[in-house]
Amino acid sequence: MKKFAISLGILAVAFVQAQSIKTNIDLVNVKDDKIAVTMEFPKMKSNDVKFHFPKTVPGTYSIDDYGRFIEGIKFLDNKGKEIAFTKVNDNTYSLKNAKALTKITYLVNDSFDEENETDKHKAVFSPSGTDIEQGKVYLINTHGFVGYIDNMQDVPYQLVIQKPNDFYGTTALVDQDKSEATDTFTLANYAKLTDSPLMYSKPDYITFNAGGMDLVLGVYSPTGKYKAVDFKENLEKMVVAQKKFLGDMNTNKKYAIMLYLAGTEGPQIKGFGALEHHESTSVVLHEMMPKEAIDESIVDVVSHEFFHTVNPLKTHSEEIHYFDYADPKMSQHLWMYEGGTEYFANLFQIQEGLITKEQFLQRIGDKIKNSKNYNDTMPFTVMSKNILQDQYKDQYRNVYEKGTLLTMCLDIELRKLSNGEMGYRDMIRKLSQRFGENKPFKDDKLIDELVTITGYPQVKDFYNKYIAGSQPTPYAEYLAQVGVEIKKQETPPIFWFIKNPEQTGYNEKNNAFVFDENSALSAFSKNIGFKITDEVVALDGKTINIQNAQEFIGYAQSIKDGQDVTVTILRKNGDKMDKIDLKGKAILDKITLETLQFKANPTSAEQKLQDQWLTGKK
Repeated sequence: MKKFAISLGILAVAFVQAQSIKTNIDLVNVKDDKIAVTMEFPKMKSNDVKFHFPKTVPGTYSIDDYGRFIEGIKFLDNKGKEIAFTKVNDNTYSLKNAKALTKITYLVNDSFDEENETDKHKAVFSPSGTDIEQGKVYLINTHGFVGYIDNMQDVPYQLVIQKPNDFYGTTALVDQDKSEATDTFTLANYAKLTDSPLMYSKPDYITFNAGGMDLVLGVYSPTGKYKAVDFKENLEKMVVAQKKFLGDMNTNKKYAIMLYLAGTEGPQIKGFGALEHHESTSVVLHEMMPKEAIDESIVDVVSHEFFHTVNPLKTHSEEIHYFDYADPKMSQHLWMYEGGTEYFANLFQIQEGLITKEQFLQRIGDKIKNSKNYNDTMPFTVMSKNILQDQYKDQYRNVYEKGTLLTMCLDIELRKLSNGEMGYRDMIRKLSQRFGENKPFKDDKLIDELVTITGYPQVKDFYNKYIAGSQPTPYAEYLAQVGVEIKKQETPPIFWFIKNPEQTGYNEKNNAFVFDENSALSAFSKNIGFKITDEVVALDGKTINIQNAQEFIGYAQSIKDGQDVTVTILRKNGDKMDKIDLKGKAILDKITLETLQFKANPTSAEQKLQDQWLTGKK
């Protein structure tokens, strides 16, 4: 019987492999910064098929057209003869004789090298992008390397990575062969494939258990400045706190973190952050950051991605569950998927003692201030549903600002209604119990589900007013209920290029001030035709460098209302930057500073609600 059972197992494996799509990614024979990919298919059932690369992928909320990085594609029959095809667009190829198809071959260019070439296409967000640096590192977000055929997304994929013998692949996947030259993985379908990023480089990784979960952290540091072990203590502390915060909402037994540290040499990327997956996250930060800053980013950024394992990865609507890579349909509920996740990423830190009450309040205050750079009357559901359209996509980053604040206010609302017995975390737990990874909810029925699981119809009133409606959220009213007040203070009039000077950055390459693209221009900048993408290199002939930045700012602060001013800028013009002088009379703006502080003498009800809010205890 045992022998018979083993034979069946071998036959079953052979059967699965025969019915799977075998995909080979060659990291050994890299030429001209391009990687060869070969896909072998089981017998086609139809002559008329379409082969796609993703237009977008879950978690990015942007159109990236990964097919534009593909070249030299060939569709071959079992004799190696090419099959005719029609290229429909960057991502899609149409075949009329597909029953003869057995193999597809093509070359992949990486997205990192094109991040600064945005004339024709917006750059791919780095953590969802691809990097090919021969002999150094390969960041393989699989959606950038592997395509799929319509109606075959649920066919298993056998992924084979040919790699240099001295390279290690950081991934949550389990290698199924013992060869030093290849790694082999079996994935249930295309969705599982795209949910499984890998990073190959010279070995620099650690594995350990935290909170009952096995972790692997792989680090690529181009100069060797950092090692994986440098971040173990901070990461372990964070994971233990997260697992405690989530309780039974998180069931992960393993998790992989690919930390790519960008250097001053190599690709000049700018999309720092992370992208979530069920069992892993790809993280891109700058190697020049001090260790303390990287540790802080790991807590803020990686924790955010890990909280996505609850929502939307395991609790989501049909739009996400049946994701259409070629023609994606967006959900209405970014307020929950991203806003609620960002709220968790901050709330767990105060509730688990990683930050102080004052630090937490400072973060909430910053989000209130930042949210004012966006349209406060645009219904969040409308923005979310249409986020891929041009007129809405500039509002996306508000999901991390107002989206967080909406869930905070809903948390306070629930706690007040339930006398502290239920908060936002409890509601999400109930939602995850009612649905789950394999049971999506209907997008337009979510609010009814939330009323059902909480038992409070007032939740629908909140939703209709502030999430699906156009009413600005009364933050002051909600914060007052937990013993927090907003203090307003007007600064003396100042001269600057945007209304919020804190949203000013510095471009070391051009020795120029740059600005957050969602910042509001000052009245002066509007008058002289300044654009938010312009870079300021001089003011009245006074140039900027990192050493004299404070001196430059001091001069700006000395400018009087009505004074003649010349601003020298760099403005992008195709592949070059034009240096232009803009002239006008100075207009000084008053800035109203709003700071949050705990009331000195809250009422007993306010203090009780505040304690429940900040500790999570009932």
